[in-house]
Amino acid sequence: MPPYQLRSLLGTERQVIAQEAEELRRQWHRLKAENAAFRIVTPAGLISAPLDHFDALLMGQVTTEWRKVARVVGGALGLTSEPYFQVGDLMLLARVIALIDEGKLVAEGDPWDMHSCRVRLAR
Repeated sequence: MPPYQLRSLLGTERQVIAQEAEELRRQWHRLKAENAAFRIVTPAGLISAPLDHFDALLMGQVTTEWRKVARVVGGALGLTSEPYFQVGDLMLLARVIALIDEGKLVAEGDPWDMHSCRVRLAR
């Protein structure tokens, strides 16, 4: 979260009651047991998400024209930023590389260098 969002939370803290603490403990044990690649925040709370959870966002940033990987990652990152970031740029970059490896995207250059590499949809 950006600092201004954290500042807005100061003074809103509250005591957690024992029943609530126990429920939160159960939820965390469930999330750990699921052993998913991601934990994301939804209106229903924290849930597990698979490794390819953000792939559709990334694919939505790519066209048949060459586009820098940094633009693809940045566009997808922006779509996950409200009310706070759900994933980081390096994880999205790793997913772009996985999409290249799966043949869904074509790369021109070293995809680990997101500022010089370009990608497009596979034809």
